[in-house]
Amino acid sequence: MDTYEDLGTANGHPWFGRHRLRPAAPADTIRQLLRHELRDTGWPYQRLLPAAPMAIPRASYAEIFRASAALIELLRRTALETGATTAERLAAYGMPATENRLWMRDPFVEERYADCVVRPDLVIGPDGPRFLEFNVSGALGGVVETQSRLAVWRRLHADEDGRTPFRSPSPFAVRAEMFRSLSTELALAPRVAVVGSARVTGVERRYFEMEADYCNAHGLTARFFEPEELHQAWDCAPRLRHPVGLRNFTIPDWLEAGLDTAPVQDALDNGCLLVGTQTSTFLHSKLTMGLLSEGRPWMTGAERDLVETYLPWTRVLSERKTDREGRRVDLLPFVLGNRHRLVLKAGLGESGKQVVIGREVDQAGWESAVGDAVGAGSVVQDFVEPQTCRVALIADGSDEPHDAEVAPVLGPLVFGGRPAGMFCRFYGDGTAGIVSVRAGTSSSDNVMVVI
Repeated sequence: MDTYEDLGTANGHPWFGRHRLRPAAPADTIRQLLRHELRDTGWPYQRLLPAAPMAIPRASYAEIFRASAALIELLRRTALETGATTAERLAAYGMPATENRLWMRDPFVEERYADCVVRPDLVIGPDGPRFLEFNVSGALGGVVETQSRLAVWRRLHADEDGRTPFRSPSPFAVRAEMFRSLSTELALAPRVAVVGSARVTGVERRYFEMEADYCNAHGLTARFFEPEELHQAWDCAPRLRHPVGLRNFTIPDWLEAGLDTAPVQDALDNGCLLVGTQTSTFLHSKLTMGLLSEGRPWMTGAERDLVETYLPWTRVLSERKTDREGRRVDLLPFVLGNRHRLVLKAGLGESGKQVVIGREVDQAGWESAVGDAVGAGSVVQDFVEPQTCRVALIADGSDEPHDAEVAPVLGPLVFGGRPAGMFCRFYGDGTAGIVSVRAGTSSSDNVMVVI
């Protein structure tokens, strides 16, 4: 049987290419392996599973990571220029008081390592990739999932010499290399603390232990710490300390679970570097994307062209004038009068929360949402019509894969500036818009690889 299947123009938008990988095992085998790899991590049960990795051309894959790295650097510069100090940035962003914690004592270290762990979210629009937001946090979704999916696909598709018909970085391998580099740069022992909690809703202990186990098997010493255990990472003999680590949690999630962040502050105060640092919250805010989209005085012509090519028009929502398609407009009247073209997003919304798609609400609902958002740290963004590709899916109870047209949301993982694999999620029934793998019976996820 041929490894590849040529779908021609039936594969949807040309960016996805015309070839896909055929399933390499019976449906039930694929189903069992995928569910086994993600067991006991808290990942939701999915009725629809992929039958093979989603393969795209080398040029498409390279484009995503080339644009991601450039945009992340511009995002970092934009966030830091909003204020000369942390206090000034907190005021400029109107950050909630709950986010004013967990800062490093050294401001330079705090700023230097804010963008170590990033996952942009993008779709393929009519004219190619469009970045909708940037998730900048050590608690990114998609890392464990991508590692697990890749393990299955490599096992099923490898020949007798271990070679596969596709290429993809391993997220855990790239992140381990990031920690080696951090340790070398800071002259610290390569001992890694994975900080999180299995008491957060929807997360199991194995979710964190998988990465620690990987590090321990590949030349790094690593351990998963719950918050009450974290003192053991620094209050011990120097040779036993874990001076670098992953901050695999968000402050809102811990507060909702009733967890105290004080042990993390103690670790930071005693020299532990946990990435991404709290400054990552400024990069994560959609307000930064709005500022970048509008253009900064220091940007070169090439940088402005890059932003215009890959970012949809995005503006911080307030009563003011701004540029739109080569002319000056009053922003608020324009937004109220163009509901069908726009999306409203809260600055720190998560998992599709606090997002209003104009074409999905009536005018009264749109005006109410816009009124509540003015001056409240929100952005308005052009709606990008997601393009589709054809994938093979395995449904519960089915002995054979079936084809579906899906509109995937791509999530390139970028650790320490390096490509670390590409997570993607979609609705198997072809639904587009906000895609959450924790919502809806047809939601699913996969990895994108180079064919």
